[in-house]
Amino acid sequence: MKEYVDIIVPRGGKGLIERVSAESRIPVLKHLDGVCHVYIDRLADLDKAIRIADNAKTQRLATCNTMETLLVHSDIAARVLPALCRIYLDKGVELRGDPHARAIVPEMREASEEDWYTEYLAPILAVRLVDDLDQAIDHIRVYGSQHTDAIVTEDYSAARRFLREVDSSSVMVNASTRLADGYEYGLGAEIGISTDKLHARGPVGLEGLTSQKYIVLGDGHIRE
Repeated sequence: MKEYVDIIVPRGGKGLIERVSAESRIPVLKHLDGVCHVYIDRLADLDKAIRIADNAKTQRLATCNTMETLLVHSDIAARVLPALCRIYLDKGVELRGDPHARAIVPEMREASEEDWYTEYLAPILAVRLVDDLDQAIDHIRVYGSQHTDAIVTEDYSAARRFLREVDSSSVMVNASTRLADGYEYGLGAEIGISTDKLHARGPVGLEGLTSQKYIVLGDGHIRE
């Protein structure tokens, strides 16, 4: 029915969206996964980092903008992970970490390669330590879904580089990934979130779905 329908915005599980995307002859506005990251940088304000990372995971578990992987700079991991992970554990969040993270918080289970790709939509969080901003950006590039990723830092240069190099539809500095929402962005009612690059990207409101029609009124005008 492409003569009647301009675009499809599938809302539902990954299986539904994958099938519509594969089979539809009509353009689809979609995101398949919300593998969102928060990276706590070496120069992060730790109180701010704990508040943001807690909110990004536990404010609501089963949403596409919920953090699924926490990345922490190895220089400050011992100072921030114990307190933050205690909050997670008290709230019933299962932690799955790499060997370096598990050395600091032994209650973590061992993370598998699959964990870095997984959108849990559940009280489960993957945790990885990184040596620098390069490793954090590389991890997001490999495992992320181009939905929403955030950095917590007081380093202006690191923040600017993160914004520039992380190719996601929403990229944040010192803010929870849970803010990636059409209503929160002032777009009115959210129609959907797109991780595509055409034609709308990120949270989409009515304006994002509006196309242009050019009207030209002439009086004998011609092109020379």
